[in-house]
Amino acid sequence: MKHLRIGTRGSELALWQARHVRSAIIARHPDVQVDLEVIVTSADKAQDSPPAGAPGKAQFTKEIEDALLAGSVDLAVHSLKDLPVRLPEGLALAAVLERDDPADALITRTGAALEQLPEGAVILTGAARRAAQLRHRRGDLKIEPVRGNVPTRIRKFRQSQADGIVLACAGLIRLGLGDQITQRLDPEEFLPACGQGALAVEVRADVHAVLALCQALNHTPTWICVMAERAFLAALGSGCRAPVGAYARMRAGEALPVLTGMVADASGVRLVKRTAVGAAADALAAEDLGRRVADLVRAEGIEEMLA
Repeated sequence: MKHLRIGTRGSELALWQARHVRSAIIARHPDVQVDLEVIVTSADKAQDSPPAGAPGKAQFTKEIEDALLAGSVDLAVHSLKDLPVRLPEGLALAAVLERDDPADALITRTGAALEQLPEGAVILTGAARRAAQLRHRRGDLKIEPVRGNVPTRIRKFRQSQADGIVLACAGLIRLGLGDQITQRLDPEEFLPACGQGALAVEVRADVHAVLALCQALNHTPTWICVMAERAFLAALGSGCRAPVGAYARMRAGEALPVLTGMVADASGVRLVKRTAVGAAADALAAEDLGRRVADLVRAEGIEEMLA
């Protein structure tokens, strides 16, 4: 391959991520020309829609995947947390790069940590998962929606009267905004979205030269962990609209994945969290781990929340 085209969204963060993958490819194949093709997705068009119409995962990826299937781009770069667990027929997940910080970050106006915020403090977030966990930790908090890309959400927060906002650490750090983080929310306690902090490379399954080139970018420990998280989400059912979080990490000294999965109701009053250890450090064992943790959570009678 002498020329590759990467499909990406046009946000500042998406372009950073696509350039990061381009640099990784060129570092291994300096003779390959790699260009970026910006594709406008449904989620980009919905930036100013009411929060009740918040985009699902497919709205971040569909137009890019259509371009991939049509052959107008050779690979696509996504935030893995935005990639649905079931890919369109003909596409494959070729690689997951080494994960950046998976945690969520709290930014507050006064520098106060979550536990120090005054009673009734207002926190901005567009994610049901974050809202439910915030309410579970502090039932007095007032959660208000916010939309847009990372810089837009920060600007809206700074222009509002809200006390704080929750965003992903990885996105802030990638954009050079890590110094704005007031508090890193421990991902073992405040569970992130499945795959948060990881970059995914998606390709056409039948273009073997591109598939092989991209597979060389894969970081195996990250792959094992995120496959467990995605299997947990898949096992809960594609129709699940409940706040769901999952975090897998390699257990020190044993190189075995440990997965914690969570399902909550929207109010945050009820939150079910369970943890299990994988039987081996490979993809099949990771997927089994995801299903086992989903079974543990389901055993607590969560069907109403999933519906």
